[in-house]
Amino acid sequence: MVEPIDLSGFKTVSLYERKSKVELETFSRPPFKGMAFRDFMDSLPDILGARDLKAFSKAVVEARRNDRPFMVGMGAHLIKVGLNPVIIHLMEQGIITSISQNGACIIHDFELAASGRTSEDVQTALGDGSFGNARETGEFLNECAKEAKRDGIGLGEAVGRAIFKGNFPYKDYSIAYNCYKLKIPLTVHVAIGTDIVHIHPSASGKAIGAATFTDFRRFCTLVSRLEGGVYANIGSAVLMPEVFLKALTLVRNLGYKVERIVTANFDFIRQYRPLTNVVQRPTSCGGAGYSFTGHHEIMIPLFAAMLIEQL
Repeated sequence: MVEPIDLSGFKTVSLYERKSKVELETFSRPPFKGMAFRDFMDSLPDILGARDLKAFSKAVVEARRNDRPFMVGMGAHLIKVGLNPVIIHLMEQGIITSISQNGACIIHDFELAASGRTSEDVQTALGDGSFGNARETGEFLNECAKEAKRDGIGLGEAVGRAIFKGNFPYKDYSIAYNCYKLKIPLTVHVAIGTDIVHIHPSASGKAIGAATFTDFRRFCTLVSRLEGGVYANIGSAVLMPEVFLKALTLVRNLGYKVERIVTANFDFIRQYRPLTNVVQRPTSCGGAGYSFTGHHEIMIPLFAAMLIEQL
């Protein structure tokens, strides 16, 4: 038979002397009708994700005030949930200093510029093999890759230039177009076989490879200047985190000091590569890393509004 343990010797401490992580001073304040956005920001609890979002937005503001870069790496989901106007506005305001994308981004970006619509129904189209066969998309982007190789420029610049020069009715909504117009660096990082334009007969692996490799080297130049700046990875679970880590080790190997940096990852769920390759490993020499989980269509406008309010 097992007897209940004797609790008479249990030691206690005073609640008033114990260290606590949550205090009333950190609590939220309820909203009120007609409140200004600054009041809303100040009303957020100074706890966990809200505290981190305020701290990260402050880091971006301080970096830009000190003329340090705010680099954004992104996946195509930002475009597909309607955030181009928000990203473009931050570019126009001088807050975002460079954009780096995976290959899917230029597909959706071009389709928006050309037709004002994008994102096909993959499940429906896959059944008869019609998924990814949009003629204009394949011909335009594959020609951009060939022009990039011919002119010795990156794929991002080639796409932005072509949209800038072309007669596309919705190009004001294009990130690539606005990067070219505003002279903001755009790099595009392609993994061969991941994008629909690679299945078109106009695709040239030689041209795509040359163009995206040029952009990788341009991206490394941007990372070499990141000391005291900020890098955000938004919606890219694999490609951009890997590219960022390789660029960082390359520039450190070449002797560039990139240690005191602030990074963040925004995504629906916490995933291994963004957490380790963006948030944790790059900031181990200094700075800070943040991880934000939530829908891009809510989190990014909120974050952008916080930046605009502070700047």
